[in-house]
Amino acid sequence: MTQKLNTDIAESVSELEMLMRRLLPRELEYKFIRGRGLEFDGYRDFSPEDDAVNIDWKASVRAQKTLVRKYIEEKDKKFMFFVDCSENMVFGSTEKLKCEYTAEMSAALSHLILNSGDRVGFVLFNDNVIRFQKPKLGNRQFEIFVYELTHAKNYGGFSNLDKVIDLTIGDMDRETSLIFLVSDFIKFDETYKKNLELLSGLFEVVALIIRDPLDKSFPNVDREVIIESPETGEKMLINPSLAKNVYEKRSVEQLNFVKESFRNLNIDFLELETDKPFSEAVAGFFKERLNWGAK
Repeated sequence: MTQKLNTDIAESVSELEMLMRRLLPRELEYKFIRGRGLEFDGYRDFSPEDDAVNIDWKASVRAQKTLVRKYIEEKDKKFMFFVDCSENMVFGSTEKLKCEYTAEMSAALSHLILNSGDRVGFVLFNDNVIRFQKPKLGNRQFEIFVYELTHAKNYGGFSNLDKVIDLTIGDMDRETSLIFLVSDFIKFDETYKKNLELLSGLFEVVALIIRDPLDKSFPNVDREVIIESPETGEKMLINPSLAKNVYEKRSVEQLNFVKESFRNLNIDFLELETDKPFSEAVAGFFKERLNWGAK
């Protein structure tokens, strides 16, 4: 493995910021927290300087004039990224490994937050805490986050988010506004639920599920191949065309279990696939969260 991951952070930052500007009114461009930090504060008359996206059409019909929503926003919010750096993320069948895709997406999202004057912190983890950085302001914090995200030395080992929550929750700032959990969640099982319930009870949590196409389906290859577990080194001889149906069925079941668990824990989630650009999906997701918060 090379010293640095194959990432284009500058391009990722630029693309996400462009889409956020296009999809959201300027005054709400970065304010995508649903439960905290953004409080509905009534209506005011529409002016030519307002973005039409912020018009409340139902209220406008009732009032027989064009109204826009007003918000009171909490300043200097704190965000945390929990980023899975296990061996399972050092995998990919597309242009980007899951860890490279994750690094670009996390960096772009953190840049939005820091540019809005809010704080970003992070936990890089496998079966232990690799790096823990409390929320801070500014370009220096962005540079540190990008360095750690893109440095190959931070990747490897098993994934154990349950243990990592145990290790870090006591050190978490209780004023943290939102936690992003970024992982493929392939190792997610029943043992995770207790600590995730504790985490989501203390903080607002969003899960970003990163999957490669091969996490969902075998390729159409009608010959025997050897596959190897990155964690145990165990090897197995299979024919992908024969194992394809069973593999896809179990993959769907596991992903549905992850999503249903998040729903039950009141954790919003977004599934991202490494063969599709993340910017439009992420921007659209946070636009929806903003709309939910305004209802």
